[in-house]
Amino acid sequence: MFDFFSVLIPFLLIHTICDFYLQTDRWVEAKKAHTYRSPELYLHATLQGVALLLPAMALGIDWRSTVCLIVIVAVSHFIIDLWKVTTPKGDKLAYFVIDQALHVSVLAAIAFHVADGASIEAVLQHERFSDGVLVVFAYVLILKPTSIVIGAVLNKYPIVNSAMDTDTDAVTDTDVIADPVSDNTANVSGLVAGGELIGYLERLLILTFMLVGSYAAVGFVLAAKSIFRFGELNQSANRSMTEYVLIGSLISVVITTLIGALVSLGVDIKFK
Repeated sequence: MFDFFSVLIPFLLIHTICDFYLQTDRWVEAKKAHTYRSPELYLHATLQGVALLLPAMALGIDWRSTVCLIVIVAVSHFIIDLWKVTTPKGDKLAYFVIDQALHVSVLAAIAFHVADGASIEAVLQHERFSDGVLVVFAYVLILKPTSIVIGAVLNKYPIVNSAMDTDTDAVTDTDVIADPVSDNTANVSGLVAGGELIGYLERLLILTFMLVGSYAAVGFVLAAKSIFRFGELNQSANRSMTEYVLIGSLISVVITTLIGALVSLGVDIKFK
């Protein structure tokens, strides 16, 4: 008998090794340059399929299922990689995420088929299914929706500085709370949308630590951020900018903490 995760995890391990360790940079560049005419594309796809012989043999999967497994993974990997290398701007992070999600989805579907007793109905009726949905909803909620809320609140508190354009209506959905970078500032430098990314990462860490029941780690995240930001804000001659950052930061922390606390109560997590 096979458990879903006992099948999926070895499959993912093989995929990770073949995709990130056994695939050289020369192979990647060759696939981009020659697309479907690249021998490296066929070799890589074949390697992904054949390498699954190891977990299939270890799990005792019958030979017919193993052959089907190899063919499906090799062909699907070829198609997905071909799509990625022939897509304009395929090197973007979004395409990388989609590419990996498709590969993992294929492996998950195979593991779901191989696993004994696995069915959609069994998943929906699992005692932890509702908890899982609640946790996923919490992660979705703290990203873009929270950024929009923060942007809406900060629009009521424009930065007052004669050297700046005080029209902050352009900052509506940017999470400027961690690093207030926007196109409408004349004397603020930094990564474009860097504040939004920092805010995302901060909230992901806070929520994750809360869901594992570790308040101490949440305090560490906040302390580390404060240390990095203290020097810049302390030297800033613009009090409005300092208050702007602090307001956004506190809103971010409060929203994430409240969501984390509610979800933790819902899934019965004990705090440490």
